Amino acid sequence: MSTKDLEPEHAESMLRLIEASLQVKRRHQFYHWTQGDMQRLVPHRVSACGAYDLGVRDLTFNVLNSVPMPDDLLSSLSDMHSPVMQHLHAQWNRSAQQVSWVDLTDLAPHDRSARGLCEQGYRWLLTHGVTRPGRPNELETFFVFGQPGCLPDDQSAHILNLIQPYLHATFLRVHCTERELSGMGQHMRGPALAGGVDKPRAAASITDREREILRWVREGMSNQAISEELGISALTVKNHIQKILRKLGAANRAQAVAKAMSMNLFSLTVEQPSRRAPGESFLATGH
Repeated sequence: MSTKDLEPEHAESMLRLIEASLQVKRRHQFYHWTQGDMQRLVPHRVSACGAYDLGVRDLTFNVLNSVPMPDDLLSSLSDMHSPVMQHLHAQWNRSAQQVSWVDLTDLAPHDRSARGLCEQGYRWLLTHGVTRPGRPNELETFFVFGQPGCLPDDQSAHILNLIQPYLHATFLRVHCTERELSGMGQHMRGPALAGGVDKPRAAASITDREREILRWVREGMSNQAISEELGISALTVKNHIQKILRKLGAANRAQAVAKAMSMNLFSLTVEQPSRRAPGESFLATGH
């Protein structure tokens, strides 16, 4: 199979994805890049993206989830040495290091995290990776995609195989940029401030209403659209978002969503957003 075998809309999505990849340099940009055309090509609700880190001589992972997941499951996907990730890697190796759908059923009776993933609907996970130059037994990047309730399909696997070079290059760029900026921050601010925002304190300071608004921001809704959904003014929404950015230490909405995901804030989000809260008025509009 080749790009000629793709439906026209998938071919167009792939072209947009490749073009947009050149602008992706930060972690929050990578998250949004995977939530656009990538979702049309390789549908997923959770992804684990790992890159080899020379500093620790191992793969370090970012887990990106657009739906709430228990912390222990997120942890298992972010650790290359967890039974789940070891199983995924082993199965990928057995498939001659080709894109693979991996079934967690066999591992589930022996590992709580694998069992939890199966119970959440992630029985099948789509995997692919790239080995280090000249070291075929060592990974340079490794990617895992999961969609609740999905079954293996050749099209998703074929598309992931086609976009893998761009996924690999883009995530390596993000990994290097974040590592350089982290080192720069450590040098400029000192060890006490190198970690940035105090995550537990920031997470605790986010109110239920702010989580609710963050949920709609994650869906790509504008201030006006959120205001209409919640029955409050667009100016009120804007004020809430400014408070969220300040609390999370985020520069923009995309970065706020990425940071909220890393704190697992969406697991506390109300499933059905409430309408106008008592005491909130619809007096002004804003964007």
